[in-house]
Amino acid sequence: MLSKEPTVPPLSSQYRHKIKTPAELRALLGAPPRSRKVIMCHGVFDVVHPGHVRHLIYAKGKADVLIASLTADRHIDKGRYRPHVPQELRALNLAAFEMVDYVVIDENAKPLENIAIIQPDYFAKGYEYNPNEKVHPKTEEEISVIESYGGQVIFTPGDIVYSSSGLINMAPPQIKLEKLLSAMDQAGVTFDDLRSTLKRLAGKRVHVVGDTIVDSYTYCTMIGGQTKTPTMSVLFERKVDYIGGAAVVAMHMRAAGAKVVFSTVLGNDANRDIVLAGLAEAGVDTRAVIDPTRPTVNKNAFVAEDYRLLKVDTLDNRSISDDILGRLAEAVAKVDAQAVVFSDFRHGIFNRRTIPTLCDAIPANVFKVADSQVASRWGNITEFQNFDLITPNEREARFALADQDSNIVTLSGNLLHATNCKTLILKLGSRGVVVSTPSAIGSEDLGAFVVVDSFANRVVDAVGAGDALLAYATLAKLDSGNDVTATILGSIAAACECEVEGNVPIKPESVLAKIDAVERQVHFA
Repeated sequence: MLSKEPTVPPLSSQYRHKIKTPAELRALLGAPPRSRKVIMCHGVFDVVHPGHVRHLIYAKGKADVLIASLTADRHIDKGRYRPHVPQELRALNLAAFEMVDYVVIDENAKPLENIAIIQPDYFAKGYEYNPNEKVHPKTEEEISVIESYGGQVIFTPGDIVYSSSGLINMAPPQIKLEKLLSAMDQAGVTFDDLRSTLKRLAGKRVHVVGDTIVDSYTYCTMIGGQTKTPTMSVLFERKVDYIGGAAVVAMHMRAAGAKVVFSTVLGNDANRDIVLAGLAEAGVDTRAVIDPTRPTVNKNAFVAEDYRLLKVDTLDNRSISDDILGRLAEAVAKVDAQAVVFSDFRHGIFNRRTIPTLCDAIPANVFKVADSQVASRWGNITEFQNFDLITPNEREARFALADQDSNIVTLSGNLLHATNCKTLILKLGSRGVVVSTPSAIGSEDLGAFVVVDSFANRVVDAVGAGDALLAYATLAKLDSGNDVTATILGSIAAACECEVEGNVPIKPESVLAKIDAVERQVHFA
C-alpha cells in the first residue's frame, strides 16, 4: 500500500462551495431589484479557451455577482464522444476562476427555466451571437424570458471567436486522471476503497453460463508468395491455445478468488479436453453438456511477424436442442449462487428462443448480469431485460438500437431504457467505458452517467479485455454495490488483459499493482 504524502487539496474541496442549484442561488441572491447586480453567462465550456476567459471577465465587469451556467452532459450533441470533459469537472474548472462567483449545472436542454428561477439582472451572450440582421430563434427565446421580469441581454465584445470543438479536434486534452478523480469524488470512492473491495472478492459465489471458445494462435514465418498464383506461403512455427469466451470469464472470477460454477456446451473433440483440463486446473467447477453433433468453438488466428494474416473459425451457430436447453435452465435454477452471469457469444446457447427460458430460471434475489460480445451482427443485448448489470460494446449497442449517429450519452441512455437494466457499462474500446444508471428525473431522462478512460499503457492484445471487465465489475458490484468502484476495477482488469498476449486470467495482484501505479500518477510520485 502506498504511503500517503502531503498533497495539494483536491480541486473539489477548494471550489465545490461555488457550485449551486438554481433554487439555492435564488435563495442566496433574492429577487430583483437587488442592491448587488447579478449577471449570468451560459455555455458548454467543454474546453475553456481565451475566448471564454474574455467573455467571463467582461461580464464580471458589468455586475457584482457572476454566475456561470453550463449545459449538462446529457444535452451535448456536438459530436459522438462529446463532452470531452464531464460536467462535474467542467463546473469545477469554472469555479476555480476568481471572477466567477457561482456555477450552476443546467439539467435542461435550454437555460430558459433557470433564467426564470434565478432572474439575473443581465444575461451575457458572446460576441458571435450579436445580431446583425436577424436574431437566432434560441436567442429570441432567452430574450423573451429575461425581458419578462425586467432583465437585460448584453453582448460581450470580441474580435476572435474561438471554438471548443475546433480545439478538441486539433488536440483532445489529456485529462484521464482528472476525470477519474472527479468520478471517484462524486461517488465517495478512494483508492483504499478500491483495494478493500478487491480483497473482498474472494468467496463470492457465481454461476457463469455461456459459450466456450478456444482461441488459437498459429505462429508462422513469412516465406513469400507463389509465382503462379496469388497465394501467400508461410512456415509453421508453433500453435498456442487459450481458453476463451464464457470459460475465461469463469477463470477470471476464479482467479479473483470467487467460487465459480460454469455451465456450457462443448463438442466431443480434442478442444473439449483442452477446455476441461484448463478449467479443472484453474479450480472452476465445470458442468459441461457434451453435444457430439457440434464442434467446440475454435477461432484460429495465423500470425506472422506480429501481423494477423488470417483467422479460421470452426463452429456451428445453430441453436442448442430443447433437451440441452432444459438441462442448462435446470442448472441455472438449482446452482447456489449470489450472481448469475450470461456471457453471450451467439454460438448456440443464447438466441431469441432460448433466452426467455434461461432468464425465467434465474432464482429470485440473485444478481443478474448479461454480457454481449457478438462478432456477427445477429446478437442483440436488448433481449436481456431487467438485468442488474449489462456490459455491451458500442457496436453492439448501436446495432441493437439501429442507431449509428447518436452521441455516447444519448446512446447509453436509450439502451438503458430499452433494456430496463439497473447499471449499464458501455465499452468504448481504447476510449474506455461509460457507466450509466437510471436517474430520478423521469422515465424519459437519459439517466446519470460517468466516463472512465482506459487504463491500458501499452496494448499488446486487446482480445479478452471485455471478459476481464465483466468478471471484475460483476464481483466488485456484488461486493460494494457501487457502480464507480465496479467500473474502475473492471476497467483496470481489462487494461491488465490488454497488456499481455492471449486470453490470460487476471489475478488480483495485477489489478492491485495497477491501482498503485495510478495512485502514484495522481500524487505525482
